[in-house]
Amino acid sequence: MRRLLLYIIIITTGFIFLGRLFYLQIVDESFARLSEDNAIKVVYNYPQRGYIFDRNGELLVSNQPSYDVMAIPRNVKPFDTLEFCSILKLTPEELSKKLDKAKIYSPRLPSIIVPQLTKSEYAYLQEKMRKYPGFYIQKRSLRDYQTQNGSNVLGYIAEVNNKIIDDNPYYISGDLIGKQGVEGQYEELLRGIKGVKYIQKDRFNRDIGPFKEGVFDTLPKKGKDVTISIDAMLQAYGEKLMENKRGGIVAIEPATGEILSLITAPSYDPALLMGRQRSANFTKLYYDTIARPLYDRGLLAEYPPGSPFKTINALIALQEGVVDVHDKFSCNRGYVYGRGRKLGCHAHASPLDMIPGIAQSCNAYFANVYRRIIEKYPTPQEGVNTWAKHLNSFGLGQFLGYDLPAGRSGKIPNADYYNKIYEYPTYKWFATATISNAIGQGEVLMTPIQLANMTATIANKGWFYTPHILKSIEGEPISDPDYTKKHFTTIDSEHFIPVIEGMHQVYKVGTASALQIPGIEIAGKTGTAENYTKINGKRTQLTDHSIFIAFAPVENPKIAIAVFVENGYWGGRYAGRIASLMIEKYLRNSISRKDMETWVLTHSLEDEYLKPHSGEPFSINN
Repeated sequence: MRRLLLYIIIITTGFIFLGRLFYLQIVDESFARLSEDNAIKVVYNYPQRGYIFDRNGELLVSNQPSYDVMAIPRNVKPFDTLEFCSILKLTPEELSKKLDKAKIYSPRLPSIIVPQLTKSEYAYLQEKMRKYPGFYIQKRSLRDYQTQNGSNVLGYIAEVNNKIIDDNPYYISGDLIGKQGVEGQYEELLRGIKGVKYIQKDRFNRDIGPFKEGVFDTLPKKGKDVTISIDAMLQAYGEKLMENKRGGIVAIEPATGEILSLITAPSYDPALLMGRQRSANFTKLYYDTIARPLYDRGLLAEYPPGSPFKTINALIALQEGVVDVHDKFSCNRGYVYGRGRKLGCHAHASPLDMIPGIAQSCNAYFANVYRRIIEKYPTPQEGVNTWAKHLNSFGLGQFLGYDLPAGRSGKIPNADYYNKIYEYPTYKWFATATISNAIGQGEVLMTPIQLANMTATIANKGWFYTPHILKSIEGEPISDPDYTKKHFTTIDSEHFIPVIEGMHQVYKVGTASALQIPGIEIAGKTGTAENYTKINGKRTQLTDHSIFIAFAPVENPKIAIAVFVENGYWGGRYAGRIASLMIEKYLRNSISRKDMETWVLTHSLEDEYLKPHSGEPFSINN
């Protein structure tokens, strides 16, 4: 019996071992995969990124070959480090540090040791690579910029970091990814798909040919070519006009919502963020905290909109039925409210109704209009909330949803905001407490792209498409409903007619009469916004911002534009001139007002930007 029990135990144990062996070798594939990982070398073949064209078919971004020195740490054998370092212009210490970093990432996976060799470096090193086991040269493509403009629009490509690798299994160490602009937003379209080759290795770690005759190998798939809505000629011209100035310009095609130009100043040549000097160049740009060339003012800068905001207050007043186009208000160099406080204004004829009120940018007229909007309702809270809802319908106070990564929502204050500010109900507030909103100088903040979209909406008499930068993919127009669906405001279309006429009269007889372009009927609005900053902890008023909006032609408009020039004195001085010139450049591809162009190109605001640091006095425009 004992012998039988012993046999049973031995047989049972044998079956357990046989079952476990069967499971490990047949059922569980993890050891097979591990074995394959040890016996197979994976080689990636990187695709060409898709090209980027402007709206007229002009090539903006193509590709150029790049060669990276790669290393698989576990395959690296003793070699002549001095010769290797001499070829690559590295110190032995730098090479050792890079190899240590590669080991930490993975001893089995490739890591970049030296990126982006020149063609001559590649040709010389290629002949000697057999002397450096564990190292090889990886060919990939880098961007080749055909333009020196639009760096904020195009974006750039850079090496992936560990977080990106952890979040997205497509990428491995050394891969490049789009950052910012079109490169970042449309990375998955542009990058293509990597090809993969599996190379069988023997027990001496030597390549012996394709794994399973290459059945698992794949070819790289080129990224898709895209056409963006930017007009390269207009973009370059706008950047030229903004030299030695700071600010943002956004131009939109009203009929489609396509962004024609998106300018931030100062800017930089996109080629600076390519090649082996990329890191040094980026660091220099990043730490320029005064000019801030990496800060996209067209999308990120939030400014008081100034007098262009009067147009939208006029529209709200008409929709709310609190004024008629022919209602007149007097102006005695301003509007007096509260306990002797005054909202100043410049000299002009008085009294004025809506159209000349817009043309002459009368502060008193719009202070009366704003009060009527708010005071129509039983409480100022109801009035302000109604006013804010109208503004929200123009895309203000919220993210517009355009197809670029960066943005700000601006600010449209509502009753909750003012209740908090004025500690309601402990203290009551009334329309006069927010009267600066009448002239776009209160708590309202807008980005240049929001102001440009507002202008396009006025040009369309009450509707807009979400502004967007992508026009077509591989020649096929975009069909994304986010960018092909009309958005309607809360203002009836008939109310836009007198406001547009008022903006037309701005050019004919109003504050922009000196900026007319012969043969082009333009509707516009000048603006001046007060500008404050803190100097040594004290709130200090700087030189005012120059603001201008316009669209043209008045009938069937092709372009709507918003221009902000920081510290530019007043609307017509810088922003108005630049807007008029860009409109003519886009519509005619020529300039008739050479006097205006010469003035803009020869005037600089750099001295103004130095004043907070130099202690010189500012020009305060009232």
